[in-house]
Formats: sequence, C-alpha cells, structure tokens
Amino acid sequence: MKVLFVCLGNICRSPAAEGVFLHQLEQAGLSKKYTVDSAGTSAHHAGEWADQRMRSHAEARGIELKSISRQFIESDFDNFDLIVVMDDQNYKNCASLAHNDEHLSKLVRMTDFTPSFSEKEVPDPYYGGAAGFDHVLDMVEEGCANLIKKCEQA
Repeated sequence: MKVLFVCLGNICRSPAAEGVFLHQLEQAGLSKKYTVDSAGTSAHHAGEWADQRMRSHAEARGIELKSISRQFIESDFDNFDLIVVMDDQNYKNCASLAHNDEHLSKLVRMTDFTPSFSEKEVPDPYYGGAAGFDHVLDMVEEGCANLIKKCEQA
C-alpha cells in the first residue's frame, strides 16, 4: 500500500502525518507493507526539511520527521494508492491534476479519520504558536491510527 500525505508547503502538516504514520506502522510491525511519502501543492519550500518547530514537537513525542519537501505532481496519482490531504484547498489543488475518476477516488481528507475533532480541516500551524503544532500532531496521530485500521481492513 502506497500512501501520500499532502498539505500546502510540505513543511508542517504533511511531513508530520508522514512521520506519525511511519512511527505507528513501525510500532504495529507493518512497515514492510507500506510505502509512505509527503508532498505540498506548492513548490515554495521544495528541497527543505520540515519546519524546525514541527520537528521539535514531533521529537518530543518520539517521532522523527525525515522528509524533504517536494511538490505534488500529476504522476503521484499513478504512484500512490491513497492521497491524504489536510484541507479543502489541498483537495481542490490535487483534484485539478486528476485525469479520471480513478485518480479522484484516491483523494481523501485527513479529517475523514479524526472523529473526535470538530474541525473539517487540519489547521496550518505555520503562523501560530506552539499549541498549534501540538494540536496538529494530536489530529494526525488519531487520523493515522484510524487510517491504518482502514487500510488493514481493506
């Protein structure tokens, strides 16, 4: 199973989701069954590490964020089974590159897997304080755990 996480710049939310997902897969002994990556709908931060604040908050939870930012591209639809976006704009930007219904069927929202949160989007913590980074990590931890359950049931 190949899973791609997508946000705007690929330096906060999607690398956090990638790191959390990889961490949870490792803990569950499922790492060999999955290929995991992350991307951004913008190329503004391409080639950069995840935001230092997000890396620090993730590290405090025992999660290492190793990804390097890259832009989401059309061929990602062919290379991944599931594309998990963080907000509605990410969904629209990715959907605009889809060529068919099969591509569109691969797009899901992270909040589809976060029933204990009221938000319909994973908020971007970039311009906020420390609490925003922790909140995003709380959301993606729940979302990734539920996503793994769904993938393993399929």
